[in-house]
Amino acid sequence: MEMIHQNLAQGRWQKLSLCELFRALDLFDLTMGDLRWRGRLKEIGRAREVFLDAISNNREYKGSLDGLEKYFFHFAVCARRL
Repeated sequence: MEMIHQNLAQGRWQKLSLCELFRALDLFDLTMGDLRWRGRLKEIGRAREVFLDAISNNREYKGSLDGLEKYFFHFAVCARRL
């Protein structure tokens, strides 16, 4: 299966600027504000929490950006097919 974000999967996540990370948070917030996804707010909100945990030193969830990449990869493939 072809990776959509090949350069991110090869470690670029760790090199993203603070501005780029805030853009990711904006995408989470915009998605949560979209009424089409109101039935999935818990899942989207938790994904946002895990993302914040992965980019901080907090590590409450012990997640990683690599793990998030694997999780969201399937959604990206599905969106590409639409």
